[in-house]
Amino acid sequence: MSRHTRAVAFTAFAAAALAFGTALAGQAGAMANTSVPAPVTSSGTPTFLSGSQLPPHPTSAWTAGRVTPGVPDELVFCLEEALPGYDSSYRDFRTDLETNAQQLTIVVGSNAKADALAERLNKEIKACAAKARQADPEIESTLKDYGTLPVEEGAHAYGVHTNTSWGATDINLYSVGRDGRAVTVVKWGQMGDFSDAPVKAFKKTTTTAVNKLY
Repeated sequence: MSRHTRAVAFTAFAAAALAFGTALAGQAGAMANTSVPAPVTSSGTPTFLSGSQLPPHPTSAWTAGRVTPGVPDELVFCLEEALPGYDSSYRDFRTDLETNAQQLTIVVGSNAKADALAERLNKEIKACAAKARQADPEIESTLKDYGTLPVEEGAHAYGVHTNTSWGATDINLYSVGRDGRAVTVVKWGQMGDFSDAPVKAFKKTTTTAVNKLY
């Protein structure tokens, strides 16, 4: 794999374990423009973000995929150790450029289990920068903690910047939030560094995501 290909793949952190480029190509055909929130399919089912509720992109509208069972490839690298045994659903979002986002939602059997899962997911995100450095010595990775958000049972936002020895640089924002038995993770990413991260808008997106769960 060329260094350029590795740089693009690592943008979503999944390439350390999965072929992100292949996954992106496979998902692109299933996309549909959405300007309204994803509907609740049945009573008590968590609702997902719509494209219009993501941080605005200066030159491209967001395109949203279908709500799909499983875990998006872009979250596997950071969160795989926290997720075995859980049923989950996710929604993938893209722009016409490299900016992308994902929302993953898991509903468990009790509030206590949801609280424990949210705590574990926060722990895994905090450890992801170090995990990236361990996965490839040519990668430098830095975590920023953007603090908690006062929504439902709480949410927490983070930023992870990666820089490679060959010059590729990526910025990813993550958040974990909980409402009752439902836990949701939102990720936003593109090429760039912390100065390119729409932190205020991402916190608003996270608040909306948690509020929409129920």
